[in-house]
Amino acid sequence: MEKKHWVMDYETLYDCFTGVFENYKTTETKVFVISRLRNDLTEFISFLQENINNKEWHISYNGLAFDAQVTHYILDNERKWVDLDGHKTAHIIYKYAQKCITKSNNKEFSDYPQWKMQIGQIDLFKMHHWDNPAKRSSLKWIQYSMDWQNILDMPIHHETKIASQEDLDTILEYCVNDVKSTKEIFNRSKELIKLRKELTNTYDINLYSASEPRISKELFGYYMSQKLNIPKRELKKMRTFRETIDFKDIILPYVNFKSLEFQNLLERFKAVKLDGHNLKGAFKYSINYKGVKTDFGVGGVHGATKAGIYSSTDDMIIMSSDVTSFYPNLVIRNGWSPGHFPAKEFCDQYEWFFDERRKIPKSNPMNYVYKIILNSTFGLSNDKNSFFYDPELTMRITVNGQLSLMMLYEMIMERIPNAKAIMHNTDGVETLIPRTHVDEYMAICKEWEDITNLELEHDKYQKLIFGDVNNYIGLNDYKEVDLTTWREVLEKTPHYKFKIEGDKFYFAPTKMKGRFDFFNLALHKNKSKLVIPKAIYEYFVNNVLPEDYLKSNTNILDYCIGAKSRGEWEQKARYVVKGDYKEEDLQKINRYYISKTGVKMVKVNKNDQRKIQLEAGHWVQTVFNTLEIKQDWKYYNVDKSYYLKGIEQEINNILSISSNQLTLF
Repeated sequence: MEKKHWVMDYETLYDCFTGVFENYKTTETKVFVISRLRNDLTEFISFLQENINNKEWHISYNGLAFDAQVTHYILDNERKWVDLDGHKTAHIIYKYAQKCITKSNNKEFSDYPQWKMQIGQIDLFKMHHWDNPAKRSSLKWIQYSMDWQNILDMPIHHETKIASQEDLDTILEYCVNDVKSTKEIFNRSKELIKLRKELTNTYDINLYSASEPRISKELFGYYMSQKLNIPKRELKKMRTFRETIDFKDIILPYVNFKSLEFQNLLERFKAVKLDGHNLKGAFKYSINYKGVKTDFGVGGVHGATKAGIYSSTDDMIIMSSDVTSFYPNLVIRNGWSPGHFPAKEFCDQYEWFFDERRKIPKSNPMNYVYKIILNSTFGLSNDKNSFFYDPELTMRITVNGQLSLMMLYEMIMERIPNAKAIMHNTDGVETLIPRTHVDEYMAICKEWEDITNLELEHDKYQKLIFGDVNNYIGLNDYKEVDLTTWREVLEKTPHYKFKIEGDKFYFAPTKMKGRFDFFNLALHKNKSKLVIPKAIYEYFVNNVLPEDYLKSNTNILDYCIGAKSRGEWEQKARYVVKGDYKEEDLQKINRYYISKTGVKMVKVNKNDQRKIQLEAGHWVQTVFNTLEIKQDWKYYNVDKSYYLKGIEQEINNILSISSNQLTLF
């Protein structure tokens, strides 16, 4: 008999416990309640024992820190509760659940580590690394990102005593909604889970709930433990702490500049001495070279010309050059390692991952695994919880990476006449150069490769629609493809330019970045007002006026906006009834759109009652937490003038014009 794995969620209130489980392959559902209204404790324990005996799994959102903790607490203590009323048992569970929440908030270790758990766990929250502060996302936010039917906050406060069937039904409805949305995340994550299953079986390490950085740590640790003959538990304790980091000792000897601006910058870098215990904001420099400002910092180098449209012409061409696996290759080619590892053994292993990745196609899941390992090392070198930790290695990589890239940038700008810098960012440069100097450009790149022992990958752009270094649309040069490939590309995504010349087929891929990106966004990212980047794309790439695009787009989800409340802030809806202002409490996370009639949504500070409009000005909103797809577009009453204003503002910023009257250029 095939094992049943269960997508699950608990709600723990003052005197009411609910657990909902849904088979991950079917709609088979189990519901358990422990309260004064009903007590399913015996049935629930039998179900959990069945899970254990059959080696079934629980699939959850943040389950390792909460739901799984509650599960194992109940399994350990249920015999003490046999003679208790349901509401008393539920209250005991509630107090333990609150303890779990406190421990999680304080980043304390859980009572039940994963290796002690009797029931296998897949925690989607952990797996997607949504516990990372930079990506942190609640289940409600992911519901918004997935265009979920119902975005529901818990409608009953956890301290409420549950005495009515109506209240219990409300709690169960909420719990079921969470389970079904968690199941949808699971369905979207099947390839990631399949990969983790294969890694778990191969290396005998439980990686089912592992984030990408953890996969990197575990697998690199596995190989280094074998290479150095050090037990893995001992290896994981290794760290190198630095009192100071002196830049003059870590800058590579080949770093050299011709221009006065960069020479002065290099001297400033060489004079830096950092506190090795705190790299955050450790250094910030800016220079202006050939009219372009470039910023340097721990996070990398960023420089760009002014916003605008930059196009290849008969005379000029946009060249793009990126360093291949920049940070990993800096480490490998220069023999760097964390101070506590022998450099040769560390680099040999690191290079092995690099070489293995090059051997296998991108379609192979292990290619992705090796990419994770290679790319995670830089961040982990500045993570005190990682055995990669050595802040000097962090600085070696980021400082020499920035200076090396600027050497390439300077060589191009100094030696190619009429070259115009468009942008440079972390690992690449985009430059507009005369077509007559392409060969010289490539020779410069080869010279730089010989100096640095690094490799460059090159591309060409037809056009760059450029807001700034983090926000742009790039239309690549046309590439010839066969008919089969052309059709496959066309079926997968519309975001290519195609053309046919005789019996030949060509496509030009499009790259969208930052606020201009709207395709396959990661679920933790804010996908609000997708109609705006879509309209901008159509305007600049396909010559469609914003007004015409808005007429054609009747997908209400593209007009929706997500709003979340944090800390002491809460959201309210204000409206007028017979001349009097009314206020209605809203959820912590809301989906809405701008409409011609509706409410005024505000954020209110619970401490001092400050109020901030979610949308400044006269705009009003329709709260849309329950998704209703209507055939008649007029039903939504969308105020398209709001979105048109946003589109025109972005376009005008790029074109450096103030007029609201756009034409096709």
